[in-house]
Amino acid sequence: MQRNRCFESWQRVLMVVLFAASVWTPMIASAQAIPSAEVLNRVIQEAYAKYKDVKDGATADYIPELAKVPSELFGLAIVTARGDVYTAGDVNYSFSIQSVSKPFTAALVMQEQGNANAIAEKIGVEPTGLPFNSILATQILKPVSVNPLVNSGAIASVSMVKAKDAQERFAKIMAFFQALAGEKLTVLEDVYKSEAATNQRNRAHAYILAASERIYSDPMEAVDVYTRQCSIGVTAKQLGVMGATLANGGVNPISGVRILETRYVPKVLAIMMMAGFYNESGMWAFTTGLPAKTGVGGGIVAVVPGKMAIVGFSPRVNDAGNSVRSMRAIEYITDQLEVNLFGSGR
Repeated sequence: MQRNRCFESWQRVLMVVLFAASVWTPMIASAQAIPSAEVLNRVIQEAYAKYKDVKDGATADYIPELAKVPSELFGLAIVTARGDVYTAGDVNYSFSIQSVSKPFTAALVMQEQGNANAIAEKIGVEPTGLPFNSILATQILKPVSVNPLVNSGAIASVSMVKAKDAQERFAKIMAFFQALAGEKLTVLEDVYKSEAATNQRNRAHAYILAASERIYSDPMEAVDVYTRQCSIGVTAKQLGVMGATLANGGVNPISGVRILETRYVPKVLAIMMMAGFYNESGMWAFTTGLPAKTGVGGGIVAVVPGKMAIVGFSPRVNDAGNSVRSMRAIEYITDQLEVNLFGSGR
């Protein structure tokens, strides 16, 4: 009898130990999974040196002001979920966020609506396999807007931000972006004016959405707010903190403030994985295996959930609108750190 009681006591102790291990082991593993400062600093410096002289690609010129950005600028940043920052190159230059803004506005809409499915139902989450500004995609794909990371869907996403007018709508977007970055941001007015004068294609997208009842505010108001959103200036470091907030489950790792509810983070990252590189999204997943978003301003933010954000900035973009130096550098860093979500190819 005594032996049985002892055995039961040890069983209870063992169960407690196993339960504690089940709770703490993933947390410990996550903390250990972030590479050391020495490794992160070495890898980012290697990536910068390896790709700083790449001449492939050219600055985007369909927005005239973007063509004026010095093409040799190149900066890299890694911001961990602990709030550590590692940089190389031109990381303090403020460039226009452009399409890198799209997943963050989608996140704001999810949080405001209190339901991630609002994006799926009113915009969509499927990739188009076509360029980001494709009018054809709105004609051959039945949902019209398809996903919030192409221009039609991004304009619809802006229209879903709850506001009584354009000023309030943009103010809410800017406040959300600033909270993600943990710093004050400003609109690059020269870029905004240049883009507003040449955004006829986006206006067409808005009217097509309106004709299909897939836009949720005045169409031209949504286009103007979207244009101003794309003209927000960010540095590679600031964008790194925005990405690291997603990596950290919605909590800004620098300020410690929760910006986005954790339950929306996987939904945002899923959209980024499927459509963040437009018609090169499949190749990006194949080579790098990280949810990411790119923009014609030259910025790319890639997210390693629970660990870090990796950011590249270089104005030279390829035909798909993706920064050539940034793509190669992030791919190199991902391979060296073995953080591809699908496993190391080594």
